[in-house]
Amino acid sequence: MNSLVEMFSYSFMVRALVVGVLVAFSSALIGIPLVLKKSSMLGDGLSHVAFGAFAVASVLGFAPIPVAIPIVILASFLVLRLGENSKIYGDAMIALVSVSALAIGVFAVSLAGTNVDINSYLFGSILAVGESEVWLAMLLLLVIVGVYVVFHNKIFVIIFDEKFARAIGINTKFYNVLFAILCSVLIVLGMRLMGALLISSLIVFPALSAQTVFRSFKSVTIASAVLAVLNFVVGLIISYYLVTPTSATVVIVSLGTFIVLKILSRAM
Repeated sequence: MNSLVEMFSYSFMVRALVVGVLVAFSSALIGIPLVLKKSSMLGDGLSHVAFGAFAVASVLGFAPIPVAIPIVILASFLVLRLGENSKIYGDAMIALVSVSALAIGVFAVSLAGTNVDINSYLFGSILAVGESEVWLAMLLLLVIVGVYVVFHNKIFVIIFDEKFARAIGINTKFYNVLFAILCSVLIVLGMRLMGALLISSLIVFPALSAQTVFRSFKSVTIASAVLAVLNFVVGLIISYYLVTPTSATVVIVSLGTFIVLKILSRAM
């Protein structure tokens, strides 16, 4: 107990905990529609775009987050738009955009020499979390929860039968764009903690883990949010005691949770 008190006596650990919990909760809610619609690779692709935007902004001397958010949102629009109206399939479009953005980021960092810490962008750093991220994460979670509360029924229909949703007059494009925007902002915020290579784990693992045990949409959503928060908190504490990277530790804890629940679901 004394060790936990000591751990959270550091202001950067408190900020990391608060932002991590908020981002994990938000990621779980965003991950549900992405995983169920088999579009979870969108989060991974946008994280690479965020890395490129962070790298270029840092090289040019700009604040990364204000630059990265609009760029990642534009990239999500590009993926959705071209995926619908071109001969390039959605997953191929995501790969095209993400790899290109990653290459641009690495190229920009190489030109800047040692002025940019590429590891903090790729794997995250709890020291990089500031007070502004705390407020942005709180605002984002409120917006996401508000969207679920107000549009719960429409989101449910769109996830499980988008063609039927269009047939009954639901503006599916609006909701797809809305979730793409929320996912973009979430990716940019989460990169501070988890990095470009591991942030998508917060989106995918909780939803997959919840699906192994629960079947109803409501149960999966609640369980996903709870698991996401628990995985992050446990991963953060373990990383502190073992002096390991927080992002990697959180992913390993999430993987362990998924494996345990998968085994239990088959035994039940």
